[in-house]
Amino acid sequence: MEYQYEQHLLTIQDYLERGQWERLHDMLDLMRIQDVAHVLMELPEEQLAQVFGSLARGRKVDVFAYLDAPYQYQLLLQTPIQDARHILSDLGPDDLTGLLEDLPKDEVRRLLRLLPFRAIRRALNLLDFPPDSVGRLMTPECVTIEAEWTITEALAHVRLQSEQGETVNTLFVIDAERRPISAIPLMSLIKGRANDPVERLIDGPLITISASQDREEAVQKIQHYDLEVLPVTGEEGELLGIVTVDDVLDVVEEETTEDFHKLGSVGALTLSLRDASPWLLYRKRIGWLLVLAVVNIFGGAAMAQFENVIEAMIVLVFFLPLVIASGGNAGAQSSTLMVRALATGDVQARDWLMLWGKELGVSAALGLTMGLAVSAIGFWRGGPEIALIVALAMILVVTVASLMGMLLPFVLTRFKLDPATASVPLVTSVADIAGILIYFSIAVSLLNLNAT
Repeated sequence: MEYQYEQHLLTIQDYLERGQWERLHDMLDLMRIQDVAHVLMELPEEQLAQVFGSLARGRKVDVFAYLDAPYQYQLLLQTPIQDARHILSDLGPDDLTGLLEDLPKDEVRRLLRLLPFRAIRRALNLLDFPPDSVGRLMTPECVTIEAEWTITEALAHVRLQSEQGETVNTLFVIDAERRPISAIPLMSLIKGRANDPVERLIDGPLITISASQDREEAVQKIQHYDLEVLPVTGEEGELLGIVTVDDVLDVVEEETTEDFHKLGSVGALTLSLRDASPWLLYRKRIGWLLVLAVVNIFGGAAMAQFENVIEAMIVLVFFLPLVIASGGNAGAQSSTLMVRALATGDVQARDWLMLWGKELGVSAALGLTMGLAVSAIGFWRGGPEIALIVALAMILVVTVASLMGMLLPFVLTRFKLDPATASVPLVTSVADIAGILIYFSIAVSLLNLNAT
């Protein structure tokens, strides 16, 4: 696939250099719109507008919708006003909202002035919803039918309205107050008897979502119920629009990327890594690095409390990295599993006690296994006493670190914080401090040494 994009890119750039505009037009007409968008985002700024301007007028809006927001805005700045007005007016409501929500207010006002009043009102209605809500994600345009219509009447209505909805594969039956009653596949209408009422096709409860809910809820419902389309309702239960499976695929990608950034103690990037400036990357990373540096100072302070122990039994230093690294790794595993489970809705905050008990058993078994494994090395390096110290320390450190990694996401959730901020480096740093204290405390007790 990458090779195909690379070939498209090289060919297009060759046509531009040679001024072979007819060949460029022919090639762009034959390419899929998704491939055109991908290639456009690989082009230098001056060539981006040239190639986009070479697209057939009917394809510009479709290609534009697949571009990332920075490229969309860049193109609008270089596109004649009439073309920009055409693109924005024909852009889907959800795509238009996605563009406007990433821009400064002054630029939003400038672009809105290019739109007809109906499109402005529609865009502002969507922007009124909270940033990460389903309302920002939905498409208001959908095809609805009424329960008392005959199947013939319903199909006639679908033919008339098919251009208005994002999809007609699923149709929504509404009541007099525009509340959704049921979702009916188009195929069921086609197969039904012409004079039967639509209500005969209604089967089972309808799954809906409120416009004010978090968009991750939409992802979970579409995944759980295997839906192609999810109806979105307002405060009175009225149908406001729909969220489609392609909408939530974009959300899944964004949320997964954001969680990966947080797990690595990096602030969420709204740009691709390729487009992000060095200064932006520096700002996103330095904050957590400074916090973790301060946390690790406590690890050094903990070790300073056991200087006499280290001097008396220098062999203990050999096993220190092994013990605390194992604890950090175990804590990171536990934290990652829990953050993911909370993000997907697999577990809830109220499940913490049950999961704590389960994790206690699992982590103790992991610690025991690792303790037995390292005890042989401890016996070889320092005799039975060192073997016992290392084994006990490994069991306790792995158990404690795993429980910390499991509980921290729940604690953050309880205080309305994003559990993904229980990042791997943070859990590892805290586990390191706990590991140092546990390891040397066991050594002091078993070897009858003075800590200070």
